[in-house]
Amino acid sequence: MLFVKSDDLKIGMRLARPIYNRNGVLLYERNSKLTGQGIMSIKTFGLIGIFILEPAEPVPPMTEDDLEFERFQMMQVFGIREEMRRMWQTHKAGKIEMIVSSITKSYGKLDHKINFIQGLRSREDYLYKHSLNVAMLCAMISHVMKLRVDEQHSVIRAAVLHDIGQLRLPIELIGKNDLNEEEKRVLDNMQAEGFRILDQVYTGDTSVKRICAQCYRCIRDFQDGKRPDMRISTEARVMAVAQTYDQMTAMQFGQNPASEVAAIRHLLDHPEVYDEKAVQALIGSIHILTPGTSVELNNKEKALVLTLNPENILRPVVLNFRDNSIIDLGLRGNRELEITDIMKTMDNRHVMDTEALKRQGFQVEEPKYVEAPPS
Repeated sequence: MLFVKSDDLKIGMRLARPIYNRNGVLLYERNSKLTGQGIMSIKTFGLIGIFILEPAEPVPPMTEDDLEFERFQMMQVFGIREEMRRMWQTHKAGKIEMIVSSITKSYGKLDHKINFIQGLRSREDYLYKHSLNVAMLCAMISHVMKLRVDEQHSVIRAAVLHDIGQLRLPIELIGKNDLNEEEKRVLDNMQAEGFRILDQVYTGDTSVKRICAQCYRCIRDFQDGKRPDMRISTEARVMAVAQTYDQMTAMQFGQNPASEVAAIRHLLDHPEVYDEKAVQALIGSIHILTPGTSVELNNKEKALVLTLNPENILRPVVLNFRDNSIIDLGLRGNRELEITDIMKTMDNRHVMDTEALKRQGFQVEEPKYVEAPPS
C-alpha cells in the first residue's frame, strides 16, 4: 500500500480504502480503479492524497466497523473545520452540539473494541483530524469509565474544541513536536486566545474552558519536566490520555508516528500525569495487539501474536518466527521477555486463520470482514 498525493494520481490506480463525500455517501469503493473524473473529484474534495494498492497487492481486510470509521471521519472532519472557523468569527456555538451528539451516538455507547485507524495528516488538516480523533477517544473512554451523561458530553465537547486557538497558529507549528522556547510562547498565547473564545461562547457553562485549560496545563508541565498538578477534573484526565495517544500515533508528513504499543507503554509508564483508570479504559476501547500482529521482542527476535492476555495487553501469547516456539509472555518464567514494538507498516491490517488457532486450543475473536468488490 502506498500513499499517493493528489497531484500524482494516475488513471487506473486501485483504491485501498473507500472514499466518501462530506455527507457520508460512498463515492468510490476500495479496489475500484481511478478514472479521470475520480481524480478530479478527489482534488475538489481537498484531499491531500489517498492510499493506493500496488499492482499485485490484495485488498486489505476491513470490517463493518472499519468502513463506518472511515465514513464517519470523512463527514465529521469537514463539519468540525466549518464550525471551528465560524465559532472564531462569531463567538457562537453554531452546530457544535450536533457534532457532539453524533460522536456520542456513534462512539460513546460501544460494547466492543474497534480498530482505531490513523490516516495521514497534513499541516492543513491536522487540527481538525486531531480534534475529531480526541473527541472519539474521549467518547469511548468515558463510556468504559461509566461517566455520567453530562460528564461524557462535556469531555467530548471540550475535545472537539480544545485546540481552537490553533486556528491562528503559524501553519509550520501545527502538529510539530519539540518546540523551542519561542515557539512554545507562541503556542501558549494562541491557546490562551482560544480559551478566551470558549469563555465567551459558553458563558453559562464553565466546564468546557476548565477541561481544556486543565488538560493543556497538565501536559505542558509534564513536557517541561515539572510534576503536573493532578487536582484536575476526571474529564480533563480523560482528555489528557486521549490527546496524547492521538498525538503520538498520528501519521504526518516528515514525522514518524509511534506505534500503538509504544503509545500505550508511555501512558502506563507515567501514572503521575496519565490517569491509570483512563488508560485502562482506552485499552478496553481499541485493539492494540490482535492475533496476527507481528512484533519485535527485546531479545531481537520477531514474533506473531497468537492470543491476547486479558490481564496485561502487552503480554500476549506469541509465536517465535525463528524456531516456531510458542511463548506465553504472561508466565512468570518469561518476565525477562517483553514486546518492544510492533513491526509497523503503512497499513497494519491483516487476515489471521482463526480456525487454525481454535483447533490448537487458543481462544480468539473472529472478525467479520466485508468482502471487497472486484476491481
